Order: sequence, then C-alpha cells, then structure tokens
Amino acid sequence: MKMVIQDWGLINYTEGLERQKKCVQNVIAGAGDHLILCEHPVVLTLGRMTNPKSLLYQRKEIEGRGVMIADVDRGGDVTLHAPGQLIVYPVFNLNNHGKNLKSYMERLQEVAVDLLKNFGILAISISGKRGVYVGEDKIISIGVGVRKWVAYHGLGINVNTDLSLFELIKPCGLDVRMTSMQKLKGHPVPMQDVKAKVIELFQKHFL
Repeated sequence: MKMVIQDWGLINYTEGLERQKKCVQNVIAGAGDHLILCEHPVVLTLGRMTNPKSLLYQRKEIEGRGVMIADVDRGGDVTLHAPGQLIVYPVFNLNNHGKNLKSYMERLQEVAVDLLKNFGILAISISGKRGVYVGEDKIISIGVGVRKWVAYHGLGINVNTDLSLFELIKPCGLDVRMTSMQKLKGHPVPMQDVKAKVIELFQKHFL
C-alpha cells in the first residue's frame, strides 16, 4: 500500500496533535501509512515519564515567555519544538512492519543517522539512549506512542532551531547539550532539502 505523504507546514501543536490522532484512527481503520512533516511554534511537550525537575523554570514563568506547555500521550520526558525544527510524524501500522516496537525504534534511528550522513554530519545512536547524537551533543529526539499497533509521534530534527530555547529544560530529562544542523554546518540548511531527503529515506526503509 502506498505511503501517504503530507506537509502541514507551520502548525499549532494542539491542532497538529488533533489532526495526527484522526490520522491514527484512519490507519487503524485500514488506511495506508502516513508520513507527516511539519514545524510547530515554540512548545514544550511533556511525555508520560516527565520528571518535574526537567523544567528548569516555573511553569508560569515559561508560559510568561510565550512558550506553550502541552501534556502528551507519548513515552519519555520533556521535549521542545520550535520553528526551524523539522517534526516527522510517521503514522505507521506496525502490523505491516514486523509488529516489534524495539525494531521499529531502531529503524527510526537508522533513518535519522542516514539523513545526517547525507548532509555531511556523522551522527551515532548510543546504546540505551533514545535519539541521535553528534559526539556528546543530541541533534534528533525520538519518541513514539502506539495504539492498536499503530505508531505515531516521531522525530524532532534540529535543522535551524534556536538552541537557546533548550535552556528552559533538561531535554528528555537528560543533562545533555543540544545541537543543530545549522550549528554544525556553520550556515542555515534549506528545510526543503531536509524534507525531501526524509521522504526518500522513509520510503527506502519502510516500503
């Protein structure tokens, strides 16, 4: 079955989440896999495992800076989304991809490492740590939810993200520094080029 590819552009997080949930329902009902690309205005999303200490400022203070905070139904701790970060939501029926969540997560990491390699960035996945790193610095966050073996949520890829925003939190609950493609390359990276490569790699790894 053909993969449905949608680019939602810059979309409010809450609206994007509602649209994604509808998508999940459609895939559960028998629709093909969906690959959704978008960006979100600045938002902190709190996964089910979020430690209150992962927010480095009071919630009111963060919201006072114009940063939205949303509780979400994925695993993991707090993550930040902002313009310049490419969000990839694969809404995939894992019944058709081996019905193995661990193996699915590993394939997402492979896509992420391959993506960066295509832009001349040597990235690695670290055993026991979710996401993708360049040296000690994290560049791609990965978190998924699953309903009836349909996976959703996905990847946050720091392309041209304002890295100072990460000072509000301990990303994913870790004492980790975040980096971006822009920082590593020394210049902004065209978002359209990254999107095109993401689509190509997902089709290669999952079709």
